[in-house]
Amino acid sequence: MAHLDHIWAGWRSEFVTGAASGAHGGAGLPAAELAGTPGAAAQASSGCVFCDILASGLPDEELNIVWRHPSAEVVVILNAYPYTSGHLMAMPSRHVGELEQLSPGEASAMWEAMTLGVKALKAAYDPGGINIGANLGRAAGAGVPGHFHMHMLPRWMGDTNFMTAVADARVLPEALSESRRKLLGAWPQL
Repeated sequence: MAHLDHIWAGWRSEFVTGAASGAHGGAGLPAAELAGTPGAAAQASSGCVFCDILASGLPDEELNIVWRHPSAEVVVILNAYPYTSGHLMAMPSRHVGELEQLSPGEASAMWEAMTLGVKALKAAYDPGGINIGANLGRAAGAGVPGHFHMHMLPRWMGDTNFMTAVADARVLPEALSESRRKLLGAWPQL
């Protein structure tokens, strides 16, 4: 499988937002936004990157966690290597690899997380559509097959371009910190 690079172009967010509203202005190139992708993840000590993230003790802001279910059974986190800006993942806090292994409480909390995540994505990004789904098993494309998780991706007409097909790269117009800020502001209150 070919490796897909990500080109962080956080400076483009202002331009893309302005272009969508009909305004065209000069978007600057702030150095902080162009500093690169998040640091490389340390070797997973438990063998599961998601479990290591959840057990790290780091603040949610550093982990890009957007929401924790009140029961603590499920979290919603930004994908560190998103397909689109705002790419969310919902996952059980417990290490469980298969959908059918979720407890009834976890299954209910997952669906609540997905519903709230979709509402937040719509409010924060006004996408033309949203993809939701799970890759169950390595053959289905799961990057972390041992820890069940579901994806929520905002989509827009024409949001694909030649970079993915030609250069095995994605251009993302927004830094993860900005995506988290937008989603926290739009997250439905219970």
